[in-house]
Amino acid sequence: HYEYRILNRPVPPALERNRVWQVAHPLDIAAMQAAAATIVGRHDFTTFRSAACQASSAMRTLDRLEVTRQASHIVIRASARSFLHNQVRSMAGSLKLVGTKKWPVTGLRTALEAMDRAACGPVAPAAGLYLVGVDYPQDDRFTAEPSHPSAAGKT
Repeated sequence: HYEYRILNRPVPPALERNRVWQVAHPLDIAAMQAAAATIVGRHDFTTFRSAACQASSAMRTLDRLEVTRQASHIVIRASARSFLHNQVRSMAGSLKLVGTKKWPVTGLRTALEAMDRAACGPVAPAAGLYLVGVDYPQDDRFTAEPSHPSAAGKT
């Protein structure tokens, strides 16, 4: 699970310097939300992968891509089993283009379907990207009942 944080105001950050991407001009959050919803699901994310990506396949299932506003912050939340190199930052940079109305709401889906890195918006800066959680499959070896009598509290 990743979060990408954009500070959406003209005044540069003081305490969050190098921790957010500052975008001075207003962003259309509703357009960004609508665009994000168009690429959730299983797709070939070639458009949003780095040229240096070493994954053998660009097929990924994006479980969640949400855009919310919290005061002057815009938070993009992405969840998937795995991500490609620069995928979240590439999606964030493309969503910014939707938010500034340089791309229509359908632009994100159009870029995805192109399966071409050249169709992607600019990669958002690393400042603002946060790994916020990792889910691991449950390992039954550690949840099974004890098999040894002394381990079960029997004497």
